[in-house]
Amino acid sequence: MNSKQLEEKLHIKFNNHKLLEQAFTHSSYVNEHQGKVFSDNERLEFLGDAVLELGVSQYLYRNNEKMPEGEMTKLRAAIVCEPSLENFSRDLGFGEYILLGRGEEQTGGRDRPALLADVFESFLGALYLDQGYDQAISFLNEFVFPKISTGAFSHAMDYKSQLQELVQQYKNQNIEYKIVDEKGPSHSKEFVTEVYVKDQKAGSGVGRTKKEAEQRAAKHALDTFND
Repeated sequence: MNSKQLEEKLHIKFNNHKLLEQAFTHSSYVNEHQGKVFSDNERLEFLGDAVLELGVSQYLYRNNEKMPEGEMTKLRAAIVCEPSLENFSRDLGFGEYILLGRGEEQTGGRDRPALLADVFESFLGALYLDQGYDQAISFLNEFVFPKISTGAFSHAMDYKSQLQELVQQYKNQNIEYKIVDEKGPSHSKEFVTEVYVKDQKAGSGVGRTKKEAEQRAAKHALDTFND
């Protein structure tokens, strides 16, 4: 793998390049190179999983003061699940750096969701061992946490129901969602939605689907009410 290229891409320089290489070494590659000293990334994946869960838990606790424990648990689960980790890995282009055995390569392993998710965790484990927890959090702060703050995981939280429950505490309050704009080509459209409470604009949101845009608008309204 071209570790230097990856380091430049991430603006991170490893002290121990063997750790970085191990993070991207699949067990199939090790099995085909038994005459050489290679270690696969499974143990690093185990460690990275723990670092990720702690980091995300810490972020949610510090940035959502009024969110109950149950809701934080649901949101964390959505962030650390395999599809999310796969997307993080794809966004970073990790797939092109994985060392795979020929058989795994030929069967499309480089594009396999579970494998990509594992590589994200193993990289985080390697970064933690090489440079410590603070650097691992800095990495998450650059590549993961912004997605949380912009509502990429709002599908895991039913903000519309939360807003409805809040509004029901007051009499004669109605909620209405309006699509005010549609952006982009048909294959990659974005919807802009505004939510009105008692005919007053309370929040807005953008999403790939109408439902996602409504959820983000509801979250915006909740954040405004809680300020």
